[in-house]
Amino acid sequence: MLTCETRETALARLGRALADPTRCRILVALLDGPGYPAQLAEQLELTRSNVSNHLSCLRGCGLVAATYQGRQVRYELADPHLAKALRELVDVVLAVEPTDACADDDTEPAASTRASVDVS
Repeated sequence: MLTCETRETALARLGRALADPTRCRILVALLDGPGYPAQLAEQLELTRSNVSNHLSCLRGCGLVAATYQGRQVRYELADPHLAKALRELVDVVLAVEPTDACADDDTEPAASTRASVDVS
């Protein structure tokens, strides 16, 4: 049985993962299917080291799973329910207008999020 504490812990792990823009980008990239650190680094225009560090965090949060294939490691979302939940979360967030209290800086997050995140 899931307790309130268990649910809070699970949501805190998800929140920690989603709190970083790079981790969000990696999760969105993995919505399209499994990926390798070098491939993700090239696709997201990041260093391989940066991607590997974030993948390690996502793995620690239980959101991605690693499959070793010889010397390479393939990463994918840990559960198909997570892919569905992330797509639904994006749909809900895009449907709600942000307030000034939501913005971290002077940029307009709604416009940049809509333009850069395609999870269909």
